[in-house]
Amino acid sequence: MTDMNVGTLYVVATPIGNLDDLTPRAARVLAEVDLIAAEDTRHSARLLAHLGIKTPMVSLHEHNESRRIEELDARLAAGEQVALISDAGTPLISDPGFVLVRELRERRRRIVPLPGACALTVALSAAGLPTDRFMFCGFLPAKQGARRQQLEQWKEREETLVFYESPHRIHATLEALQDVFSARPVVLARELTKTFETFLQGSAEALLATLADDPNQARGEFVVMVQGSPAVSTEEGADISADTLLQALLDEGVGVKQGAAVAARLLGGRKQVWYARLQAIKGEH
Repeated sequence: MTDMNVGTLYVVATPIGNLDDLTPRAARVLAEVDLIAAEDTRHSARLLAHLGIKTPMVSLHEHNESRRIEELDARLAAGEQVALISDAGTPLISDPGFVLVRELRERRRRIVPLPGACALTVALSAAGLPTDRFMFCGFLPAKQGARRQQLEQWKEREETLVFYESPHRIHATLEALQDVFSARPVVLARELTKTFETFLQGSAEALLATLADDPNQARGEFVVMVQGSPAVSTEEGADISADTLLQALLDEGVGVKQGAAVAARLLGGRKQVWYARLQAIKGEH
């Protein structure tokens, strides 16, 4: 371990499923530090028991993180070594630790990250979606209206969108993706690195059908990935006004309901708004 005379906070990534994914460096640090700050000490105790590590632990989670700062800072000031871990994966990535790390950096404490497992990058590496650019969105809002509104704001993003989702909300999330993103490719990664690791791909509608046919596919923790919006062409003459498109749809005999869906997919916005506009244009003729 580097300079044991300097108090250091080690931000340690732990396995997301398969315990063999813990790095030798992480195992060594967890065994040598004076204290481990764990999201759930009962959960992490199983990992430490597997490794034969008996380092003392304290809890650090979203409800007590701010209160732990002074205690942990005092230990670092005294030259002790502390490791920060979450229940699985890399701390701070949709897990506790941000408040602590930010404050300790303000106090100029030494912070050392130990890389390792992260569900976000594990899922992307095997999904078959573009990874040159992606946007990690954490967990979507729990309420239906807020979830839909958030997705609408990201509808025109060209990079791959990545979410975490729980089993009891996966159906609702897929329904929202179907409404907002229509037939855009979606990949579900579940139970990563575990026995029943599965990647499912297709439109949100197709994935809902898959989950309906096999309820077991709705179990476990999910990484949800959505292919980004196609790049908007900037070639001369490529732009078209909304009203021109709507009129062309009507001229081709496309129904108002179907036309509203096409307009929402191509131009963004809500189907109801385009439906009303199409009705208005239709009524003018």
